[in-house]
Parts: sequence; C-alpha cells; structure tokens
Amino acid sequence: MADGTLKVGTITNSAGSGNITIGSGVTLLSNVPAFEVWLSANQDISDNTATKVQFDEEVFDTDNCYDNSTNYRFTPTVAGKYHVYSRVQMDSNAGSNFQQGFLKIYKNGSAYSSVQMNMNANQPENIMLNTFSTVDMNGSSDYLEMFGTIDDTSGTPKFRGTSGLSWTIFGAYRIGA
Repeated sequence: MADGTLKVGTITNSAGSGNITIGSGVTLLSNVPAFEVWLSANQDISDNTATKVQFDEEVFDTDNCYDNSTNYRFTPTVAGKYHVYSRVQMDSNAGSNFQQGFLKIYKNGSAYSSVQMNMNANQPENIMLNTFSTVDMNGSSDYLEMFGTIDDTSGTPKFRGTSGLSWTIFGAYRIGA
C-alpha cells in the first residue's frame, strides 16, 4: 500500500469472521443523505410572488430526509457540506408574456443563493432556470427549500410539472464534513 491504495476482495477479522473495527482518525466518505424529487403536476402561482416549489414525487431519498407532502423541504440528519441543485420550468401560460424569473435556494427560510433571467426585451412563453450551490448544514435543524418567482403579463404563471418527465427537479447530496 505504498501509494495509498488498498485493494482487497474480502476483509475478515483474525478469527475469519465477525466485525471489523475501524480506528479513530479514519474517515469514511459517503454521499448520504441524498435525495432527488420532482414536480408531478403543474403548480399555479401568483404573478411576481416568491413561491415555494412543491416537489412531491421522490426519485430517491436515502435517509428519509425530504418531506414531499407537507413542508416540501430537505432536513439532513448528518452535518456537512451538501451539493444542492434544482431545475424549474417556468411558464407564463401564454406566448410572449414571460418577463423575468427567479429561482432561489432557501436555507432556514431565507434566500441563500439565486439565479435570475430577465426577458423584458424579448418575451418568450417559458424558460428553464437552473441553480446549484454548496451549502453547509448542521445535521439537526438546518433545512433547504426551493422558491421561484415568475413575472409575466398574462397574470397566470405556473411551474411546469409533468407525469414522468422531470422538467422541474430538486436534489442534494452530502459531499463531506
């Protein structure tokens, strides 16, 4: 193991079976808790108002840390840094009415990071916004949510959800301490 790489097929204790004890100071890396969710149906929202995206369908949730029915939030039970990502299809419900959109990662009820697209000069019907960030979480009370805002001239914007196609997703996974 001169180069720091250990490759084995089977590990046993000195008796040939039983538990192996890993000493203190050894770090085992794992990318959990982790989750990915999507929006299963269109979510109508108020014009130009920050609104929580209600991601309701789980692709996976390794440690049952995402609430997909009440608060629509991720509350990891392990402290560390998390890679957080989201993609939201924003729709103005009518052609050439989309003015601008915001997608924000919220931590503990406040905006943590955001992305904006302003289309005032050339208004389409819809856009796709993507955001990602690395967020430090305490593993007990910190939580993450996604909020979006659509400003349009139709007055009836929505987050686009689908049946089976993940246009609108939210996910995170632990990347380390």
